[in-house]
Amino acid sequence: MIKVCSRLFLLVAIFSIAYTQLVKGQHQPRQNCQSKCGNFTIEYPFGISTGCHYPGDKSFKITCKKDKPNVRRNIEVKTFDHSGQLRVLLNRSTVCYDEEANIEVNSYRLKLDNFSLPPNNKFTVVGCNAWGLLRTFGVQNHSTGCLSLCDSPPAPHSKCNGAGCCRTDVSIPLDSNRLQTGSERFENMTSVKHFNPCTYAFLVENGMFNFSSKEDLKNLRGVKQFPVVLDWSIGNQTCEQAGSRNICGGNSTCFDSTRGKGYNCKCLDGFEGNPYTSDGCQDINECTTTSSILKHNCSDPKTCRNRDGGFECKCRSGYRLDKTTMSCKRKDFGWAMILLVTTIVFLVILLGISYIKQRLRRRKDTELRQQFFEKNGGGMLIQRLSGAGPSNIDVKIFTEQGMKEATNGYEESRILGQGGQGTVYKGILPDNSIIAIKKARLGDNSQVKQFINEVLVLSQINHRNVVKLLGCCLETEIPLLVYEFINSGTLYDHLHGAIYDSSLTWEHRLRIAIEVAGTLSYLHSSASIPIIHRDVKTANILLDEDLTAKVADFGASRLIPMDKEQLTTMVQGTLGYLDPEYYTTGLLNEKSDVYSFGVVLMELLSGQKALCFERLETSKHLVSYFVSAMKENRLHEIIDRQVMKEDNQREIHEAARVALECTRLMGEERPRMKDVAAVLEALRVKTTKHKWSDQYPKEVEHLLGVQNLSAQGDTSSIGYDSIKNVAILDIEAGR
Repeated sequence: MIKVCSRLFLLVAIFSIAYTQLVKGQHQPRQNCQSKCGNFTIEYPFGISTGCHYPGDKSFKITCKKDKPNVRRNIEVKTFDHSGQLRVLLNRSTVCYDEEANIEVNSYRLKLDNFSLPPNNKFTVVGCNAWGLLRTFGVQNHSTGCLSLCDSPPAPHSKCNGAGCCRTDVSIPLDSNRLQTGSERFENMTSVKHFNPCTYAFLVENGMFNFSSKEDLKNLRGVKQFPVVLDWSIGNQTCEQAGSRNICGGNSTCFDSTRGKGYNCKCLDGFEGNPYTSDGCQDINECTTTSSILKHNCSDPKTCRNRDGGFECKCRSGYRLDKTTMSCKRKDFGWAMILLVTTIVFLVILLGISYIKQRLRRRKDTELRQQFFEKNGGGMLIQRLSGAGPSNIDVKIFTEQGMKEATNGYEESRILGQGGQGTVYKGILPDNSIIAIKKARLGDNSQVKQFINEVLVLSQINHRNVVKLLGCCLETEIPLLVYEFINSGTLYDHLHGAIYDSSLTWEHRLRIAIEVAGTLSYLHSSASIPIIHRDVKTANILLDEDLTAKVADFGASRLIPMDKEQLTTMVQGTLGYLDPEYYTTGLLNEKSDVYSFGVVLMELLSGQKALCFERLETSKHLVSYFVSAMKENRLHEIIDRQVMKEDNQREIHEAARVALECTRLMGEERPRMKDVAAVLEALRVKTTKHKWSDQYPKEVEHLLGVQNLSAQGDTSSIGYDSIKNVAILDIEAGR
């Protein structure tokens, strides 16, 4: 009997203590509660078993399934926030149509109970010609939705703005206890089934879904659940109504929930942890924490003293705390003044020294730039420009700083090309105009002369097919030339596929050949002082956006005095294009450019490189290869397939004969560039006439009359009498 009474007394005592705690609102979890579900940490008021979560509300009960926490048994929890929010995964609703127009509907329902939907969620519908509806039920029912219209797939990167996808804000009554999502099409649209068999409606946290028409209209990327934010709170009373019975632990405070009912807890400033347990909020030691947000702001860490909920900067005896800088300063005002005056005097002296050094540095930089100007031939340039006759261009002098800014410090990505004469960079001036900057490769005085020579030569040229010189910069260690920017690469790039596909037609190639020939003719015959380029090659012929030729790189060029026909110079040029007579004798004349042009014309016709070691031993040089093909009557084998057509074979053969004439061994046997340009121009006229004859034969016959050369015999001879006023060219004399 005594044992029975003692047991009854113990049960009454336990019940009394538990009831007292519940009445006061101080319910706390058991000591042995499970705190992990997989990698997820479960914190009170949520818990797995009875006695481990807030009592009387099943919303706080966690079910651990396959190491994943769930609320309301089947809603997976992703993150937990002490301030009153859960991030969970909610299912989508689906309406699908199969080939026989059968409909499969799968709507989604959720019982909210003590959870609510905050405004930072979006109701989203994905599908064409569909509408979606979000309905909530409570004291007052509420519905919201949106329309998505489209007859074809929207652009791949379309936003969710009503075409294939729509979204709307979630603003539902706070007393809602159930919700339902669903979607439906306006009609059974067979035109969209192949790219949008289903429509989808779902809730998703704002910013957590980016619409992709290509992937989402087909099957929503296979995603069946989306992250949603749910608000939660303790009970149905506000902090004021709950009073001392709230469950907020020590060093925490109570605040009313944004749900409109219940409350939440948070740790006081200077504390962190779980505010829903009695001792969950612990003091933060601001003097030792590594967090930049919670760290102290004492200038000297040794002066930091931690206290509950904060810290203080404690200065030693004889010092005071300056709250502006949070540093310790002497209390003696006199010492502060002495220190201040000393600091000011020191700064004045330091500024004076800095100013003097800056002036000396500027003077030294000015002298250095002047030295570079003289070293790079500035005086020679001025002297030769003033004595070389009238200049056709205004040579602008650019500064070193301007060139650095234009090329972004000469970075490698700005390099357009490199050659024997230097490196060419792409530059952008402050007015956004694009230029080409040539940085000479200097090593001795002769290369300085070549640099000055290029400025001098270009100053005498004013021709639409010569790259325009804008100016130069001589105050750098390596001098710079500034040209107009030609944006479509070189002829070499277009022919040999270095950058561009070889897609030049016969008309393009013939026009380029005419433009280059006309330019060389101008240099030889029409310039104020005759000019020999000396390095004619496809890499020195630039093409603009209209494929207009621009002859460039005059570093090796020479001005020919009016009383001389040739000069004796050190041999310079590029193998494959170099005149063999000039190579053996050192005698330079205009026929050296004629030879190089002949090689360029062969490249235009064949699409092959001037010098190729992959060809047979006797055909490594394109000229030898070309001559042998002409002799053996197999020219068609080496002509570029993109060039040769049925209606232009005769013109191509005539152009090939011009190329052979230009590359004769003896310079005196080669034609002048003026005559070559005239013959090529006649070929273009002839090509144009053939095209018109094919399209309008009667009109052309009427316009040209009986004097048409084609009526007088074989047209293959047209133009060849004009080269040297001699008979038709003999192939065998080519090499």
